[in-house]
Amino acid sequence: MRARLHQLYLDEIRPKLAKSLGRDNPMSLPGLTKIVVNMGVGSAATDKKHLEDAVEALSLICGQKPVVTKARQSVAGFKLREGMSIGCKVTLRGARMYEFMDRLLTLALPRVRDFRGVNPKAFDGHGNYSLGLTEYLVFPELNPDKFTRSQGMNIVFVTSTDQDDEGRELLKLFGMPFRDRQTVDAA
Repeated sequence: MRARLHQLYLDEIRPKLAKSLGRDNPMSLPGLTKIVVNMGVGSAATDKKHLEDAVEALSLICGQKPVVTKARQSVAGFKLREGMSIGCKVTLRGARMYEFMDRLLTLALPRVRDFRGVNPKAFDGHGNYSLGLTEYLVFPELNPDKFTRSQGMNIVFVTSTDQDDEGRELLKLFGMPFRDRQTVDAA
């Protein structure tokens, strides 16, 4: 059985994209390749427990074990040495990717305080979208009594297209709650 959003992509989103982009070949249509969830834990340089909590929280949110990321270079001002563990990340593909995106769009983002939509301009020029959350406790999998420290995360949606407009159209059809243009231009 396929994930709900994957089935939606195959049944509804791909035909809409083919019509709007004027392409017949389904392989030329934009699709979601992977989702990378990253947590930088700057306080891990002084307290290893913070990194352990972040790894545990990310594994509960994403459903797979995160990779611990290490510092590439030393920065004396941050008391950081090359090779220190300073974060964790998970790369989601396939069914887990669609399940995570479904939970993010339907459960987590509506729980964000004062949420007015995500920025439609946060594309990298190659069709990939980056989203930052300031609080990981918006995910219902986490027990707020156990995870008391506030921690943010970055989520990158990697698409198979190299154009921002096509990536924006794809994510909009998936249900990404983009802010309207007037609000973005005013900010």
